[in-house]
Amino acid sequence: MTLSTETDSSYNYSRILPTKHISTGKSLLGVGAKIIEHLQYPRTVSSLWSAVSTIPEVATFERFVLTLDILYAIGAIEMDAGILRRSRR
Repeated sequence: MTLSTETDSSYNYSRILPTKHISTGKSLLGVGAKIIEHLQYPRTVSSLWSAVSTIPEVATFERFVLTLDILYAIGAIEMDAGILRRSRR
């Protein structure tokens, strides 16, 4: 599955899983691993964004949000009253 966005008539592709052309660190699942490392305690989305926004693989707020969506969908993170935390499962 490929998620894409159009920016200034060029395409920016984000892949969920790594391929032979996209390293694990640049796939959304790899970015998710980096984000999970910064969820050692519950945080707001804006606090987490501030902590990870300088990580080159995260790159944009769009990739950050897509990664949070994937982490939530697979049950790796939970959100309660606007606070993100690692899943307790």
